[in-house]
Amino acid sequence: MSSISEASIRQAYSWARERYDALGVNTETALANMAKQPISLHCWQGDDVRGFETDAGGTSGGILSTGSYPGAARTGDELRADYEKALSLIPGKHRVNLHAIYAETDGVSVPRDQLKTEHFRKWIDWAKKLGVGVDFNPSCFGHPMAASGFTISSADEHVRQFWVRHVEVCRAISADIGKEMGSPCVMNIWFPDGMKDQPADRLGFRQRMKDALDAVFATKYDREHLIDVLESKLFGIGVESYTVGSHEFVMGYGLKNNLTICYDMGHFHPTESVADKISATLLFAEDLLLHVSRPVRWDSDHVVILNDDLLALAQEVKRCDAFNRIYFALDFFDGSINRIMAWVTGTRAAQKALLIAMLEPTHLLREAESAGDYGRRLALLEECKTLPFAAVWDMFCLQSGVPVGTDWVDLAGTYEREVLRKRVQGAGL
Repeated sequence: MSSISEASIRQAYSWARERYDALGVNTETALANMAKQPISLHCWQGDDVRGFETDAGGTSGGILSTGSYPGAARTGDELRADYEKALSLIPGKHRVNLHAIYAETDGVSVPRDQLKTEHFRKWIDWAKKLGVGVDFNPSCFGHPMAASGFTISSADEHVRQFWVRHVEVCRAISADIGKEMGSPCVMNIWFPDGMKDQPADRLGFRQRMKDALDAVFATKYDREHLIDVLESKLFGIGVESYTVGSHEFVMGYGLKNNLTICYDMGHFHPTESVADKISATLLFAEDLLLHVSRPVRWDSDHVVILNDDLLALAQEVKRCDAFNRIYFALDFFDGSINRIMAWVTGTRAAQKALLIAMLEPTHLLREAESAGDYGRRLALLEECKTLPFAAVWDMFCLQSGVPVGTDWVDLAGTYEREVLRKRVQGAGL
């Protein structure tokens, strides 16, 4: 039961609708568009990027979830239960995003280069039951074969071919998922390859990465089932001086080979604007994957909040009229707080940014800009900041049947007391 009456929500929305109508913005259209705008929720927030393997080497390549807040999921069933709780507190219809390390192999050790679709059967059947799509990622980190700091660009043929096979089987799994779900599986590939200090042969590593990717993508899949994505990075812990899969490498390879490019909000220099890259890339690319994250001083993957960077990202997608060309996915992991609250806070923040962008009177801004009236454009941009989007957001939550306002926080707290804390007790801690 909401602490805010339905009558109050509808009355506030009515007033907000009048305000937006005066600016030529239809709030009903925005609500309809929000209802069909999925965000891919990442499974690794629920268990601190641990996965279910029994013989891997832990996280690496700059991936590190800090904190030891009680209640992390330990099994697939626990992680799926946590997912369901989070989804019940988030408006709209979304997707789930899996990493290969979340395979469920019934206690049998299965090498990553031998994974099959059957190892994700529980995830697929569960997603079908919920009516959500599934996205996927190869896990090229946290493994003895990644201990050198190199995977697909390694000078060691044995290591390099292992990771080629891993990505190949992940593409096959993703295509199977997309076909079975009736919705394209977005498979994002990221490699941690790089060096702590200055390399003498930058070209050599990148040549090996290119050749390996050529082998990976030699097998073709229908884009109705699989969307191949390649992600770059600026640097990571232990690879501060050289990243093989840099932005320039990924953009060049991706555009040349008709792959989708992923822009992660934490994978660029702090002074760079990821939002500015969208229009430049969409002139040459069919689509983009955006990893919504929050870097603090570096690619620290903090829980997403409604800040200026996120708003700029969403507004640029709106101004490029590109919602139908963008895949939105979350990428953060915080083990220092209630993980359900992290999931829900980050997703709802991303959705609020999208809603604010959808409600923007972009046509008025363009009219002013076209007329050379930049003062009017600036004034309108400032006035837009105080438009009553929150009343439209509350209506979106009401229509979606999820808690309005802060009511969800108490529900997440109850789940912690009744479920998450018992996991710690059950472990004898």
